[in-house]
Amino acid sequence: MILTETSFRKKRSGSNSKHLPSKIIYLDHHATTPLDPRVLKAMLPYFQEKFGNPASRTHVLGAEAGNAVDRARQQIARLIHAEPREIIFTSGATESNNLALKGAAQAYREKGNHIITVMTEHKSVLDPCRRLETQGFQITCLRVGKDGLLDLRDLESAITSATILISVMFANNEIGVIQPVAQIAKLARDKNILFHCDAAQAVGKIPVDVKAVGADLLSFSAHKLNGPKGVGALYIRKDSRQVRLVPWMDGGGHEVGMRSGTLNVPGIAGLGQACEISLREMKKESKRTEGLRNRLREGILKKTGGSFVNGNQEHRLPNNLNISFEGVSADKLIGAMKGIAVSSGSACLSTSPEPSYVLKAIGLTPEQANSSVRFGLGRFTTQNEIDRTIEIVTRSVRNLRSAKLS
Repeated sequence: MILTETSFRKKRSGSNSKHLPSKIIYLDHHATTPLDPRVLKAMLPYFQEKFGNPASRTHVLGAEAGNAVDRARQQIARLIHAEPREIIFTSGATESNNLALKGAAQAYREKGNHIITVMTEHKSVLDPCRRLETQGFQITCLRVGKDGLLDLRDLESAITSATILISVMFANNEIGVIQPVAQIAKLARDKNILFHCDAAQAVGKIPVDVKAVGADLLSFSAHKLNGPKGVGALYIRKDSRQVRLVPWMDGGGHEVGMRSGTLNVPGIAGLGQACEISLREMKKESKRTEGLRNRLREGILKKTGGSFVNGNQEHRLPNNLNISFEGVSADKLIGAMKGIAVSSGSACLSTSPEPSYVLKAIGLTPEQANSSVRFGLGRFTTQNEIDRTIEIVTRSVRNLRSAKLS
């Protein structure tokens, strides 16, 4: 049975469905999102009856697959206000970030060797920068304020005659802070510097317009907007300021030579459908999710005491809440909150014993960072789940604090 969005939400609100773990309140949507049933429906034909290779359009099966890829490229382009020819398919935002950073660095090396990024970026930006550093590139990693925002004056001061690329994420994956990307892009453009934006947490959640922002390169993943895992895209500007990249994977010349390899047609069809759904529903869904997030925030802060929200509360994703609970270990709190799926930071670093580098970057002490929990709401989160979460969090925090005092 293919579930509709409405029936999916009803299942999540209480029945013992064999399809879904209804007893789990899933609030880890920054790590990944559940596949929308409508996305699954769009993907299924390309696993079996329409299984062709889109590079083989000389017969009907290849043509069907190719048409699915073309359609998805158009759906994605509409969501982010790009041209279909500016969309390159990848395995996800990590690959997109690597292609953007390494590809641009090599393509513009004759112009300079300096790259600017930010301390709170995702590891899929910071680690490629470190790799480039071993190859002779100079990396400047800027600090952020206590609210998580980059100071544009610091960015302007860091630019040199050798600067070829600035990479700043649209919205942070831990504290949800939205950076002033349009202003950053303008500064880069005025200095004839490329601007790359990791928008994995933003696309599908808030409006992302690559033309209005002025991004030269923009990365995102399907699984962050209720699409499938293992597929993503990289926007590469192709207007009068056409961006050059050196591909780091060679082969059959797929994706205009930028990313060789047979395309993941079911995944691409799913990404396209996820983007189409987001385009139609994002405004309404964003408002609904923000209301639930605010309900969760006020309920927890009122009933736990000694707790505070991390990151700017105005320039923030509508589905993000990151709270530090004074005197409580986040690991113990997460363990005590039976039936709620949350995290203490980035999914990529969930097994690390070290405090979150993002929270340390905004000035939290190691103790405060280690007491922080990230709540990520999503399309199928219900008000009943939020109210139940407030109860469980409150009880767990009180129990842990009492145990510590006894």
